Amino acid sequence: MHTDQITYAYMADEEMHPDNAVIIQEGSKSDVVFVILEGRVKIKKKAPKGTVTLATLREGEILGEMAFLSSEEGASSVSAVASGGPVRLGLLDIHRMRREYESVDPRLKGLIRALMDRLKKTNARVCELVAEEK
Repeated sequence: MHTDQITYAYMADEEMHPDNAVIIQEGSKSDVVFVILEGRVKIKKKAPKGTVTLATLREGEILGEMAFLSSEEGASSVSAVASGGPVRLGLLDIHRMRREYESVDPRLKGLIRALMDRLKKTNARVCELVAEEK
């Protein structure tokens, strides 16, 4: 999947991260949203019996959006780690995104938050199931 023109319109800067670098630390305060320009990023979550990889993101995919969109004021619920080589990321203009998000109808924002909460609960359940298997 290639990064589309809408995502490029929000890009403010770029960053490079070496293989295995932690890009977002679980539990940290985060106000950054990235698009992957090159490379892969593993999304990981701590579980009772170890760390679970929830997804591997590739070029064109977004990370950091859940902290941005959730009602928990930027608390990161997962870690993002460069995987399989260096990763080039585009930093999205969070201030512009926040201004535009504030203009969204409150009912739609409620729906977005509900979907984010459901995804967080699903991620937590996946971690529980993996822990039960170990």
